Amino acid sequence: MFLHLGKDVVVPIENIVAIIDSASIEKSKDSKEFFRIAEEEGFVEKISDEKIKSCIIAEFVEKNGKPTKKVVKTVIYYSPISSVTLQKRANLIDDMYSLEEVYIK
Repeated sequence: MFLHLGKDVVVPIENIVAIIDSASIEKSKDSKEFFRIAEEEGFVEKISDEKIKSCIIAEFVEKNGKPTKKVVKTVIYYSPISSVTLQKRANLIDDMYSLEEVYIK
């Protein structure tokens, strides 16, 4: 299943590592430093010009040409959708998937 993060950005739920409220980042010196460095190193993708309400950390496994060589790419999305809404969407999708498994068996 996929989670819509805003505009035309969707990410497979299984790739999401964390959904973080942007207000909580501002309260922690270490978090601010982490996201500042992530921006400098090019890990951040801003979804829109709207106010940032949440940060989503996702990891993607990419094949690097060789069958045995895999590279994990980390992307941090700045989303205009609140972390609460994203969490509700993710849980709703998980709940629907769980119900589907119960009724199919």
